[in-house]
Amino acid sequence: MARDFRKTGCAVRTCAAAAVTALLLTSTNAHAAAFDGAALGAIWALPFGGMLLSIAFFPMLAASFWHRHFGKISAAWALAFLLPFAAAHGPGATYPLFVHAIVDEYLPFIVLLGSLYTIAGGICVYGNLHGSPRTNTVILALGTVLASVMGTTGAAMLLIRPLLRANDNRRHNVHVVVFFIFLVANAGGLLTPLGDPPLFLGFLNGVEFLWTAKHLAWPSLFVCGVLLALFYAVDSWFFRRAGEARPAFLDPTPDTGELYVGGKANFVLLALLVALVLMSGLWRPGISFEVASAHVQLQNLVRDVGLVALALVSLYFTSRRARADNGFEWAPIVEVAKLFAGIFMTITPVIAMLRAGEAGAFAPLIQLVNDAPGRPNEALYFWATGLLSSFLDNAPTYLVFFNLAGGDADTLMSEGAKTLAAISAGAVWMGALTYIGNAPNFMVKAIAQSRGVRMPGFFGYLGWSGVVLVPVFLAATWLFFL
Repeated sequence: MARDFRKTGCAVRTCAAAAVTALLLTSTNAHAAAFDGAALGAIWALPFGGMLLSIAFFPMLAASFWHRHFGKISAAWALAFLLPFAAAHGPGATYPLFVHAIVDEYLPFIVLLGSLYTIAGGICVYGNLHGSPRTNTVILALGTVLASVMGTTGAAMLLIRPLLRANDNRRHNVHVVVFFIFLVANAGGLLTPLGDPPLFLGFLNGVEFLWTAKHLAWPSLFVCGVLLALFYAVDSWFFRRAGEARPAFLDPTPDTGELYVGGKANFVLLALLVALVLMSGLWRPGISFEVASAHVQLQNLVRDVGLVALALVSLYFTSRRARADNGFEWAPIVEVAKLFAGIFMTITPVIAMLRAGEAGAFAPLIQLVNDAPGRPNEALYFWATGLLSSFLDNAPTYLVFFNLAGGDADTLMSEGAKTLAAISAGAVWMGALTYIGNAPNFMVKAIAQSRGVRMPGFFGYLGWSGVVLVPVFLAATWLFFL
């Protein structure tokens, strides 16, 4: 008990430190954005490539070493970019890039993610669901709908633990988690700016709140409907093949009577979290402060400090029993925080080169998505945005292609509606292609592994997404973006 108390105290101190950091550093426009990506050669993408290869190969080839030292490996790749860059361009150019990566991108990202993880982790569904194909499909469908309301991270954190408990008697349950990542952690977040960070960036740049719901409802229904049908077929096959249909087949979670929810006050905190995120996009007081080479916008300062405060309230008021029964632990969010710190740092030159357009090292990619000047190829916008989003962060990737398509929200919502729809769908849907395509993917994987699920490695997961998702996306391209 004393050890648990010390862990809780450490977690509270960590959140308090995050609150102070967010207060001092959060911003939307860092000076690093002014750096000219056209001056960079493709060699500066090597640390990011090394980061991705580390995530792909270390868990397979040196699993115990990786789990002990992944934070150090992430930091090493970040330094492999920062130190040579400082030597080549000087500290004066490197410091703004560092501030931009940490303040402008990473801090708001991890504060939102950590708050969702903490609040959703305080909601515990009691009682034992039995993971039949029908029950699993209903849970996945519910999560898919909730993803556009409370975000892919919120929906994933709310439902992954009940889903794992429902299937802890199944010999074959890896596919359940994989399809959960496809649907709840990604595809379901397409209909509102609250669903996924790329759409929130579009909202901040003038895209109407319900524009994606109006223009992407049918594509979303098609992709999610097909994936749910495929899941039901695959789950039914495993269910019958392994004899798991027998009522009490090796079920380590006995029936405990009627289903009920513990920690219900956290639903109120989730609603307040959604309100804070929405507020930061609608309220523009025009007040900012310059701190650490960054312009801190008041609305974002209020949002991020408010998010940390909600997480602290959840930690303080949620019963320890609810979190313990939920199997809540800090390891998954710590893993995400350490790995994505390295990803956000090493991705900085890659995003700068993409933003340089045809003057940058990735000019062939930029030329690929346009048949001619002023004539976008929507199918190629969909796949280029999507494939980059599956390996890079999907929010800045969305912003790059949004600007390549003209960057004017009013024009894109009218004459360029098909192009904007392709960019939005690619950024959100194809985050499911890899574990690093969207932050909830890693979190779900980490939670599932902590519960004993033998999740596939980086390339194993790529095999699942290649077989299941790519054909569905090809069909969606033919139906909606040609």
